[in-house]
Amino acid sequence: MRYKIVVDSCCELPDEYKNDPRFERIPLTLEVGEHQILDDETFDQRDFLDKVAAYPKCPKSACPSPERYKKAYASDAEHIYCVTLSSHLSGSYSSAVLGKNLYEEEFGGKDIYICDSESASIGETQLAMKIMEWEEEGRMSFSQIVKKLEAFRSAMSTYFVLDNLDTLRKNGRLTGVKALIASTLNIKPVMGADRGVIIQKGQAVGIKKALTKMADIIVSEGRNLETKVLYISHCNCSARANLMKELLLARAKFKNVKILDTAGVSSMYANEGGVIIAI
Repeated sequence: MRYKIVVDSCCELPDEYKNDPRFERIPLTLEVGEHQILDDETFDQRDFLDKVAAYPKCPKSACPSPERYKKAYASDAEHIYCVTLSSHLSGSYSSAVLGKNLYEEEFGGKDIYICDSESASIGETQLAMKIMEWEEEGRMSFSQIVKKLEAFRSAMSTYFVLDNLDTLRKNGRLTGVKALIASTLNIKPVMGADRGVIIQKGQAVGIKKALTKMADIIVSEGRNLETKVLYISHCNCSARANLMKELLLARAKFKNVKILDTAGVSSMYANEGGVIIAI
């Protein structure tokens, strides 16, 4: 195998790639009180969301160990790419880097690149899919793909609207946001990311107006959208995801549109009803 793409479990892989040997998804652990839930193929979103709703405190996540990443790198593949959650949101990136160091200490040097996505969820998906695309084309070297991936990451944008920001707030993931309107006013902030740090880009009254606002911001900030794949991820709210697709397609053209349901880590932070966009 020429290449392998390792991702942490905040990355939503499309169904057709979940059992693809070119990919390996490393699970984080979700903690809801006494429950330890592995974010792998056994993850049950409905059961997890019910546990979170019944738990009076905030759920947490634990990143994979460096040893787990080291094991993933031990492959016959010539090129290894690893895409992780933003280092501002999780220790997954640091763990992946330590895993690389452990691998090289034991086995020697190899083409391994650890990519801090500066995003999450389908932001990671975007990067993983571009790696696969460029490797399958077979026209670039490992170092050329790494350089192109870093440029793509710098140009990529992530946006989201959530019904509930409590998990992000209580876990200290909103340090880049100076002020948030009280949820009792039904004002929904439109959020984004600045090099992996969550920021607020706008707000609207009610979820539908917030989604519309997000569509307007995406199109106003977007460049060459007709050449890009639009990824939409949702936490158990396919109707909202499809509404987001309609809003964006009414405003711009895209190369393709993919809608995915959130896996465990994204479900924990997005909470039920959250919609995430990466472009």
